[in-house]
Amino acid sequence: MDIERFGRSPIGDLTPISGTDRISGRSFTHFAFVAHPLRDEPELSNETWRAVSKANHALGRLQQGSTIVKNPSILRQPTLRREAQSTSALEGTFAPLEEVLAANVIDQPNRSSALREVLNYVRAAEVAFDSLAEGRPITVGLIEQLHADLVAGTVADTADAGKTRSIQVAIGTQGGGVAQARFIPMPPGATLRAAFGDLVEWVRASADNATLRDPLVAAAMAHYQFETIHPFNDGNGRLGRLLIVLQLLQDHALSEPLLSVSPWFEARRDQYQDALAEVSISGNWNGWVTFFAQGLEASAIDTAQRLESLLAVQARYHEILRDAKARGIVRDIVDHLIGSPFVNVRNLADITGATYQAASTAANKLVELGILEETHSQNVRVFRANEVLAAIVA
Repeated sequence: MDIERFGRSPIGDLTPISGTDRISGRSFTHFAFVAHPLRDEPELSNETWRAVSKANHALGRLQQGSTIVKNPSILRQPTLRREAQSTSALEGTFAPLEEVLAANVIDQPNRSSALREVLNYVRAAEVAFDSLAEGRPITVGLIEQLHADLVAGTVADTADAGKTRSIQVAIGTQGGGVAQARFIPMPPGATLRAAFGDLVEWVRASADNATLRDPLVAAAMAHYQFETIHPFNDGNGRLGRLLIVLQLLQDHALSEPLLSVSPWFEARRDQYQDALAEVSISGNWNGWVTFFAQGLEASAIDTAQRLESLLAVQARYHEILRDAKARGIVRDIVDHLIGSPFVNVRNLADITGATYQAASTAANKLVELGILEETHSQNVRVFRANEVLAAIVA
């Protein structure tokens, strides 16, 4: 970390730290950056506000599109699983998206650690979405629960799971230890817990000050603060990007969690990290908010186009069923496929309430019509909707 540049920050201070480097085993004396608490919305340039306006327009179009879908919740899973795969890849954990999409119907007793981490994210996000849907606010307790869910069964599942960290962390060490770190967040302890609590209070207050704070600008500020505080021993990037969507939901900029933000940031990893660091160094929010707004605009447009493609596939499937005069549970199955392109017979029986035999017959009919393709996994019949898969993965 460039001590000289961070030491001149108008929105944070350096604090001395010392200890034993976990990588080298040697003692160190260095500095960590402590961000000041967030306050009011910063003064932004006209150029930045134009980027914010364009992003809000794209979010509005995505929001409008979700309201005309009869059952928008069915589209949550493909969006969420794509986000889970990408946000994990951004942190160096990669599992193929097709495996992530198929995980709910293919029993994999020997799942890779990467796939388990991605699926942990899916489960954690579902807990968060359900909590907000039930009218509960974003709290420190909720985020700590999400962290515990995220790291469950992984190497990060330590005594600090679900708690603010008790250790000093350093970001971007590349194996070189604290002295070579790109950024060193604030030390653990009461000050860290207080900073985390202040941030969550600020996030919760953004919903009450919608007329005073633009939701997108508030989300950009909160994301910066979360990543700079770095409250947990692991998973801060994934939780921080999930918090973007949660905050937009809380502030009613979105009504459904149908936004995937990480693919855009993943493709611009270095710019993303540099833009966050520049806020700490200069105190100038324009560069970060503009970058963030461009990311959300592109993500909203991309997500909307993917959802349109999925709905177009659904319409085509319905047309095939009409032409074939197919009746019974096949339509229910087709509607389910838009959110889950991989199914098995037991899965279909559970979804439709039909008998195993009826579900098997329906699956065979959909194979005959070219909607499903049969494959196998460990002697279990698995069916794949290729057009749906192509719309999600493209």
